Amino acid sequence: MHRAVVWIQVVLVPWLGAPGAFVVAFLDSSFLSLPEVNDLIVVMAAVSHPGTVWLFALMATLGSLAGCAVLWWLGRRGGEGFLLRRFGAERVRQVRRAFERWNLLALAVPALLPPPMPFKVFVIAAGVFGLPFRRFALTILMARGLRYVLWGGLGILYGERALAILNTADQWLSKRALLGSFAVVALGIVLATMVLRRKRGLNAVADGASLV
Repeated sequence: MHRAVVWIQVVLVPWLGAPGAFVVAFLDSSFLSLPEVNDLIVVMAAVSHPGTVWLFALMATLGSLAGCAVLWWLGRRGGEGFLLRRFGAERVRQVRRAFERWNLLALAVPALLPPPMPFKVFVIAAGVFGLPFRRFALTILMARGLRYVLWGGLGILYGERALAILNTADQWLSKRALLGSFAVVALGIVLATMVLRRKRGLNAVADGASLV
């Protein structure tokens, strides 16, 4: 983990910048598996460039949406046979039951949570089961956007200590999927409020200093 963090901080973030977050997110959400790399990119961007971390979070979100859209299209085009060949009948039955019971939450929860929570099977299944692309895209945007805003906020507030929080949260959330998703939503709202208040406080101090 330490080597990966150093490489991301020293090489990937300065070299590729925010577009690199888009590329990594696209690959991770489509053809490759790069677990947690985007979370690390956003956290380290928040530590190194807090003023522009929103751009990294945005690029990671859009890259993830683009990659997921490819899988959704493959599911739509390939049908249930494509899903069965990739994941097997039992997994497909479980995913179908999840969509029947939870609807969009069956897609949103895996998008919010870290590995080992499966994600791509739900993305492909959304295309196979006929989830309209507009609803699919909005769900991915909201879930992934919230995830990266959360880690960006943690990086701004806690610096490199956010990496330890990321590791602990991944372990905890992976064991408590549904509860974890609601915890992520609540924490995201709290962090966004804290960051906005901090920014307003700094602006107020700057305005007061300019009047002196």
